[in-house]
Amino acid sequence: MRVISLNLNGIRSAAKKALYPWLAAQEADIVCLQELKAQAPDLSLEMLNPPGLFGYFHYAEKKGYSGVGLYSNKQPARIIEGLGIADIDAEGRYIEATFCGDLGDLSVVSLYLPSGSSGEERQAAKFAFMERFLPRLEALANSGREFILCGDWNIAHREIDLKNWKGNLKNSGFLPEERAWMGDLFERVGLVDVYRRLHPEHGGEAYTWWSNRGQAWAKNVGWRIDYQVATPGIAARARAASVYKAERFSDHAPLIVDYDYAP
Repeated sequence: MRVISLNLNGIRSAAKKALYPWLAAQEADIVCLQELKAQAPDLSLEMLNPPGLFGYFHYAEKKGYSGVGLYSNKQPARIIEGLGIADIDAEGRYIEATFCGDLGDLSVVSLYLPSGSSGEERQAAKFAFMERFLPRLEALANSGREFILCGDWNIAHREIDLKNWKGNLKNSGFLPEERAWMGDLFERVGLVDVYRRLHPEHGGEAYTWWSNRGQAWAKNVGWRIDYQVATPGIAARARAASVYKAERFSDHAPLIVDYDYAP
C-alpha cells in the first residue's frame, strides 16, 4: 500500500505544476492533501476525482484558505469530516477515511495542524488545537484499530529535522512546547514517526518544506514538518519512505511511504 502526503499550498496552483500526471504515475493507494485553498466549486473534475481515485474533501469556510482532502483507489467504508470542534472544523483541518484490510480496520487521516508563524494570535490558536487534539490521538492509539495520520504538522520535532535549528529555537514550529508535544505523541501516546523509524539519521534528505525567501530550496535550508505518524502495528509494516524532490508542486515535497498491507 502506497500512501502519499503533500501540502499543496493551493490545489489549483499544484495542478498547474503537473501534479496530476505525477500522481497517476505513482499508482498510490491513498493520497492525503493539505492546504487546498479552495472550495468545491473551484475544483475541476480532475481535482475532484483523478482517474482511478475517489476524492473526499473537508473545506475551510474562509475562501482560499486551509482545507484538507484525501484520494483513495478504493471507496472507504467511512469518511469523517472534522473533529466536531467548531472553530477547528471551520478551518478544514481533519478528514479521516476507514478501510478494511488484512489488519482489520485501518483509518487514514489527512491533517493540517495550524501554523503560528504569522503572530501571537495564530500561535495561541495552534496551542489550543494541540491541547484539544492530543486526547483524540490518545483515544485513537487506545482504540485497538490501526491509524496512519498524514499531514503538515507545522512542527520540526528534533534538531536533525531542520537546517538552522539554533536560529529557530524561539520561532514557531520549533518552540520547546511544540517539540515536547510532538515527543508526547511518540513517547507517551506510543505513536510512531514512520519516516524516522526507517531513516533515523537522515538530515537534509528528510526535509519536506522550504521557505520561498532567499535561496532556501537551492541551498536545502529546509524543515521536516510533514509526517506519517502511525500506530505501532501498521508502522512496523512500513517498508520504504522517501521525500520526492525531482519536481516541485508547492513549497512542500511529497512524503511517500510504502506499507506491507493490503487494503
